Amino acid sequence: MKKERYSAKTKEEAIKNATIDLQELEENLIIIEKESKQGLFSKKVEIEVIEKRDVVDFIKTYLHGLIKDLGIEANIEVKNSNEIPTYSIYSDNDALLIGKNGKNLKALSIITANVVKKELGMPFKFLIDVSDYKEKRERQLVRLARSIAREVKTSKIEAQMDSMNSYERRIVHNALTNNKYVYTESTGEEPNRRVVIKPKEDK
Repeated sequence: MKKERYSAKTKEEAIKNATIDLQELEENLIIIEKESKQGLFSKKVEIEVIEKRDVVDFIKTYLHGLIKDLGIEANIEVKNSNEIPTYSIYSDNDALLIGKNGKNLKALSIITANVVKKELGMPFKFLIDVSDYKEKRERQLVRLARSIAREVKTSKIEAQMDSMNSYERRIVHNALTNNKYVYTESTGEEPNRRVVIKPKEDK
């Protein structure tokens, strides 16, 4: 990915120079402040600038290469959800890319995130999904959590869900956070940490 360097008396001035030169809004740029240079009579601030669209393209190209090395043909669509790039992968072997309980998909996300962080020198937020697996899994978990919550409400007996990763546990917690009759807690140690749905005491 292309990196440009700009220097000025202040960081604000250097950023302004970058936006003018690249003809981009500041929010579309990644600004990395480098070490300031202290001259005999003046001080200069130096920044490194990367256009976000270059990072988005870099991730897409990297994913294409990584998946191709696995012997899988795939198309990748890039969407923006709440300003976070989401890479939707559609392949001829979705099952392998997803893995059991999304294990391979999680590994793919971690590997890509580490490569991007090494290139940028800082984290960059993005999401990877395979054939809308995460979206379908989220809907499934919400339905399951609400169903178990109804049972707990009636029986007044707590229920443990199967072990889940932190992303899935957060979905369950959020689904029941405003429930009047039950509350949720996480228990256990990774990778066997799970959500417990408990009845609230009657007031």
